[in-house]
Amino acid sequence: MGSESERLMKLAEKWCARNYEPLPVCISKGEGVYVWDPEGRKYMDMLSAYSAMSHGHRHPKIINAIVEQTGRVTLTSRAFHNDTLGPFLEKLCALTGFEKALPMNTGAEAVETALKAMRKWAHEVKGVPDGRARIIAAANNFHGRTIAAISMSTSATTKRSFGPLLDGIDIVPFGDADALESAITEETAGVLLEPIQGEGGVVVPPDDYLSRARDICDRRNVLLCLDEIQTGLGRTGKMFCFEHYGIRPDIITLGKALGGGVFPVSAVCANQNVMSVFTHGTHGSTFGGNPLAAAVAIAAMDALRDERMVENSARMGEYFMAKLRELKLPGVELVRGKGLLVGVVLEKPEAHEKSLELLAAGLLAKDARPDIIRFAPPLIITQDQIDEALEIIVKVFK
Repeated sequence: MGSESERLMKLAEKWCARNYEPLPVCISKGEGVYVWDPEGRKYMDMLSAYSAMSHGHRHPKIINAIVEQTGRVTLTSRAFHNDTLGPFLEKLCALTGFEKALPMNTGAEAVETALKAMRKWAHEVKGVPDGRARIIAAANNFHGRTIAAISMSTSATTKRSFGPLLDGIDIVPFGDADALESAITEETAGVLLEPIQGEGGVVVPPDDYLSRARDICDRRNVLLCLDEIQTGLGRTGKMFCFEHYGIRPDIITLGKALGGGVFPVSAVCANQNVMSVFTHGTHGSTFGGNPLAAAVAIAAMDALRDERMVENSARMGEYFMAKLRELKLPGVELVRGKGLLVGVVLEKPEAHEKSLELLAAGLLAKDARPDIIRFAPPLIITQDQIDEALEIIVKVFK
């Protein structure tokens, strides 16, 4: 007889479409930075559900919020008002500094919403003929899995056999401001960028890239939208990654950590000059802004601030990367990132094999590219826990 973990993994693989290739571990319990499998083996979670678990597993404040809210009301749809949506959006706008927010559920929906906003703005405000608005995106991006998002992708696997894809997309190299400016035409509505490319392998652009992109967009009357679904809410050591560069975008998309690791919550934030394009019936979502999501997001934002998770992310990220570089691990070419979004670039394309070895040693991380391992632990991680992770990493690499 196989183990309970094996039985459950086989069951999932029997019935689930094979759109993922998970590492061979089955998680049945989580607390803080640790998870356990059904056999009771303990692992350190250094992926945080791709940053959705930034608060750690089952954060008490967030669990209390969802339990309390389920005891009152869970869904009203936007056909009616509910008593948590207003307080949630007020808090989110105060946090982001934008005048308006539009709540959705998943990161992909937030990106879709932002694309619609930019196109409609181009048509109604900028004067681009309807049906001609273009969006500029960066090579190596990841903005989700909808038809619109994959139309912007440069990954063959992501796009193959899903056509016809969306028209009106222009792709430029990430980090190249001159190429960005050259791609702008009278029909360009907006530029969509990740401040740091997460799925692309934790690719950090040149220091002046976002400030130059901001300047270009201002001069050319184009909206700058930053996808902070993975980099936002403290992941890079600032509340939002754009703060590292001293700029503000016109639109920001948020998701992942906004749901505190317990519920899908996403949002698009912008000022009234952009958000006014949405009028009754032009966009919506049955679950977007539901009371459960709103209660969870309020608790998630409060916890980030009250427990100084953003500051911890900056400190621990600096410590973790400095130690990784000091160790001069065999087979490691480069360590890069900001805060607790860390990419370890290998000399050979063996990131998947190394992830399996880390798993066997009790640490969960994942290959972002064949030669890049991404480490993104919960923002609550302590220095002792980073040292514990480093011991495992050293054991695997040395």
